[in-house]
Amino acid sequence: MKLIIVSALLYTCMQTAAGQTAAVHISIDPDVTYQTIDNFGASDAWSTQFVGNWPAEKKNRMADWLFSIDTTSGGQPKGIGLSLWRYNIGAGSTEQGDSSGIPDEWHRASRWQAPSGQYWFLQAAKERKVKQFLAFLNSPPVNLTLTGKAFARKGISNISPDNYDAFATYIADALEGVHKTTGIRFDFISPVNEPQWDWSDNKQEGCPYNNDQISALTRSLSKTLIARKLPVKIVIGEAGQLNYLFDGRDKPAKGKQITAFFDSSSPEYLGNLPNVDHNILGHSYFTTSPANIALKVREEVAKEVKKVNGLGFWQSEYCILGDNAGEINGQKRDYGMDAALYLARVIHYDLTVANAAAWHFWLAISPYDYKDGLIYIDKNKADGQFHDSKMLWTLGNYSRFVRPGAKRISAGISGDSTLLVSAYKNTDRTISIVIVNSANDNKRISLNRKKGQLRRLRAYVTSEADNLVPLAVNNSLTIPARAVVTVTESIN
Repeated sequence: MKLIIVSALLYTCMQTAAGQTAAVHISIDPDVTYQTIDNFGASDAWSTQFVGNWPAEKKNRMADWLFSIDTTSGGQPKGIGLSLWRYNIGAGSTEQGDSSGIPDEWHRASRWQAPSGQYWFLQAAKERKVKQFLAFLNSPPVNLTLTGKAFARKGISNISPDNYDAFATYIADALEGVHKTTGIRFDFISPVNEPQWDWSDNKQEGCPYNNDQISALTRSLSKTLIARKLPVKIVIGEAGQLNYLFDGRDKPAKGKQITAFFDSSSPEYLGNLPNVDHNILGHSYFTTSPANIALKVREEVAKEVKKVNGLGFWQSEYCILGDNAGEINGQKRDYGMDAALYLARVIHYDLTVANAAAWHFWLAISPYDYKDGLIYIDKNKADGQFHDSKMLWTLGNYSRFVRPGAKRISAGISGDSTLLVSAYKNTDRTISIVIVNSANDNKRISLNRKKGQLRRLRAYVTSEADNLVPLAVNNSLTIPARAVVTVTESIN
């Protein structure tokens, strides 16, 4: 009953604008296209190893929030429909226990052979029609590291080159083993994570690498996967900040990853390996504030990626960290719209300026007091309370309605410089338009399509009061204050 009342009130508010001169005009041109969207995702690190063993009702509710593309009888999405799930293959710090040197057991990770609640979420994703799966490693297995731990010493890469083949074998064994246990084949394997950082502070698994080390390891992995006939694509980069994709003056051996791995004249060139995916991966941390810096960095990413024929860019990990030039602090949980609207701005810039073909959040489920989770839980290994966040549903304004294979299309806007607008044409040729209004006042808009008309429109609103609440609308509507709205065109 509450949902019906809220929806009716907001619908009335939207229809008030009908017939009036709109303050903001948005024009969609499906014939002007940009990048193709591959997926939206999030990772299972680290909580799912425990949450996967929680009571069935609770973990199924969380899985629905993350993966479901179903709707209620009233047309409200049950979840955000993630189209990719990132699975963490651990180095074995869990099995080491306290001797791992990682104090927080929620930051330790199991070797792939260990029974784990992670498997439950893998299968829950598949059951809810997630089609793409990516496995990633933060560290080589501890039996192959120089320190015997899953973290490094003094910023030195924690594996010697003579163990690269053994590391590649471990990865291949993991891919085959998880498939045998769960029935799930991974589409992508990411062997290296944020190689620019030292990973010497023992807070979690991690390993630094120079570009030449990444290249050598990737060649070994490529050879091993081919020999084992594993049809998985290797994804590389995972830069700790986006600027390391095109710059690296402070870390010259670890920067300029686009050129290093995809320029055929580079000694680290990997673009000719048949199972290396032609996307460069980077993380949006520490490059999102202020807005002029965020735009400049993403313009550089797009420019450098464009220089390499056939190369794309994935934003493969982000949550709100640091002080962000005073705009928002990553400390403390935020269930509401402050964090959600900041997140929406990051997603918008990554998609529309950097031309990201994929966008991945960091922790799907977090037990911590940071702005790092889509879902928040008690730090309890057996059971506890759980809570969705507006960041979850705001990501859903994109992930639920912009499906794999969609093309970003032209979305022109006149009359307001504060709204963030992007538009997408899905493979069924329907249109999804995402509008972010961070202002404290409502915005009246009108929509039109350059050729033909936008028909059978419905809006999905995420605000302080609503989570993807559906509303039938016409071509004039009001975007509520501090809200993210997706307008979709239906073929039904």
